[in-house]
Amino acid sequence: MSDLSSRVYKKLLEVPRGKVTTYAELAKAVGIENGQRAIGNIMNKNPNPILVPCHRVVRSDGSVGGYAFGEAEKTQLLSSEGVKVRDGFIVDMNDTVYRF
Repeated sequence: MSDLSSRVYKKLLEVPRGKVTTYAELAKAVGIENGQRAIGNIMNKNPNPILVPCHRVVRSDGSVGGYAFGEAEKTQLLSSEGVKVRDGFIVDMNDTVYRF
């Protein structure tokens, strides 16, 4: 695992249950300007899903976005943590997003 991946996964552990962050917020938090795509690739290769909660990373427009086990599973995980999702989008995104 690369140093960058390790930093990203460690930072992601700060996002509590019931909150989400965005690919852009996470990129900024680890010092990568415009690094949303890099964060997405790192999330896709997460060796410990659930333990490292990559399901809590969503798109900046509030849509749930991709997940290795499918969008329906990601939505289910978020819902089980108290995140409200409707039609593939986070409800009350501004109140739900975690900022580092």
